[in-house]
Amino acid sequence: MAGTADGREFVLTLSCPDRPGIVYAVTGVLAARGANIIDAQQFGSPTSKTFFLRVHLELAEGVETATGETGLRDDLTDLAPEFAMTWELHRASDLPAMVVLVSKAGHCLADLLHRASTGWLPGRIAAVASNHTDLRPLADAYDVPWHHLPVTDDTRGDQERAILALVEETKAELVVLARYMQVLSPALCEALAGRVLNIHHSFLPSFRGGRPYEQAYNHGVKLIGATAHYVTAELDEGPILEQEVMRVTHAHTPADLAAIGRDLETIALARAVRWHLEHRVLLDGNRTVVFT
Repeated sequence: MAGTADGREFVLTLSCPDRPGIVYAVTGVLAARGANIIDAQQFGSPTSKTFFLRVHLELAEGVETATGETGLRDDLTDLAPEFAMTWELHRASDLPAMVVLVSKAGHCLADLLHRASTGWLPGRIAAVASNHTDLRPLADAYDVPWHHLPVTDDTRGDQERAILALVEETKAELVVLARYMQVLSPALCEALAGRVLNIHHSFLPSFRGGRPYEQAYNHGVKLIGATAHYVTAELDEGPILEQEVMRVTHAHTPADLAAIGRDLETIALARAVRWHLEHRVLLDGNRTVVFT
């Protein structure tokens, strides 16, 4: 979607208590501005009684973009109190900045760098940071700035402040933990709430600790996978965006399982990053509504 328009295309996302008349009111605002709806998706949660809407729209021909956007924002601001509505409006042509955090495993970083360089990801990787130096050549190959931010128990606070400063400096809208093997503090999770994505194998919480694929092999698992989720202060308990799975058999060795797991991790993480950048994900408590 990014880069496909001359700046006249926008994505509107909103949520509010579910009740009749929401779509009528919103589309009425768009119609009054002469906006054309390219695509629209909606969902009413039967449990939280919340309504969710994503609209990909285009401003009318002949309308100056800045003027049209300002007018639309004013109209939505006026409408929101009537429905207790939370909303966001984003230009579809924007390429949001990302900061990627890694440790030593490079498969997710390599995949994200490639997808961003080819335009498959509607965003740009503004920086890669790591507590190790192993993957610097990979970032250098894509001309992405590299930041070495080592960490110990005694320096964790300083290191996390450096991460936050990097996010602010790059104006990053998203932080991706691409197999970053450090637990973020509650303070950093709060500072970046809703803006940090993580990937892990889907054995959690069954097989915690080291060598999870050997544990899986020893238990004779028949299904392995990967989970991409938002990061919260509760370890690996954040809202899930995407999961990918594959069936395996007794013939797969621990090394086979680990290789399959790496592939699944790259796929699930890439989809989650893309959906977040395209504003397809809305939070419904600890659940996500993902308009794909």
